[in-house]
This record gives sequence, C-alpha cells and structure tokens, in this order.
Amino acid sequence: MSRDRSSHIDESGRARMVDVGAKPVTQREAIARGRVRLSPAAFRAAVEGSAKKGDVLGVARIAGIQAAKRTAEWIPLAHPLPLESVEIEFHLQQEVPAIEVEATVRVTAKTGVEMEALVAVSAAALTLYDMCKSIDRGMVIEDVRLLRKSGGKSGLYEADGD
Repeated sequence: MSRDRSSHIDESGRARMVDVGAKPVTQREAIARGRVRLSPAAFRAAVEGSAKKGDVLGVARIAGIQAAKRTAEWIPLAHPLPLESVEIEFHLQQEVPAIEVEATVRVTAKTGVEMEALVAVSAAALTLYDMCKSIDRGMVIEDVRLLRKSGGKSGLYEADGD
C-alpha cells in the first residue's frame, strides 16, 4: 500500500478497519484536552454545584469515562479496547471564564487510545454544555486536541506548545 494513502483506505479506495493482528501489544497512553467557555453565572453554577440539573462536574466526569469506554461505537473504524484507566480532570479558569477538560487514557493493547481520549474530552464538554444550557446557551466548546500519546510503533508524540 502506498504511504500516501490512509491506513483506513484499502487498495480500491474503500474505508476499512486496520488489521492490527500482527502488531505487538504495548503499553499506550493518550492525553487530550478541550475547553468550554461559559458565562460567569454558568461557571459559578458548575463550580458550586448549584445548577438545576445537579453536580455538573461530577456528571461530566462520568460522561467522559463512559464515552471513552464506548469509543468504537462513536468512531466507525476504531477498535474496541479493554481500557485500563480513564481519568478526567477539570482546570477552572475563572478569569476567562472557562473550564478545561483533560482526559488521560491508558491501555495495554495493539492499537492506541488517542480517539478514546478525544472522545472522553468531547463527551465531558458536551455534558458541561447540557448541564448548564439553561443558564447560558452561548457556551463555546473549543480547542479539543491531542496533547500527548505514547506507545506503539510511532512512539512518543507531544503537541507543540503544551
């Protein structure tokens, strides 16, 4: 197969799931981050737990963990993986105001967990929106990106500037 072609495209140009059968099992980790900008009132409700729907950060954390475990259902060509760890952290930026969501996902497998980390951040951010939309429908979800990944044939990747 030509190196210009995506590994998710076969010789006929059709989408395919990559065959990872011959790849070695290695420890893999991925860290992704995103941010939700919101109004001061929505930020306060999220941080203080006073939103009408309840514990905003707690529910968003569970949503991120649950989504990471179900990534293969969200992303059509992703492999289902036996995740060993999913951690969701929130970094509060009162001056913006914004809530950064960071996911760290670990597995020992034949393929990486970048998509699981990105899906975890996305689901947690969407849940933050859902939990606070009665206060602020103008929230912005932004900058969802991979910060770091390790393991596998390609080794370490770290995003510039983070």
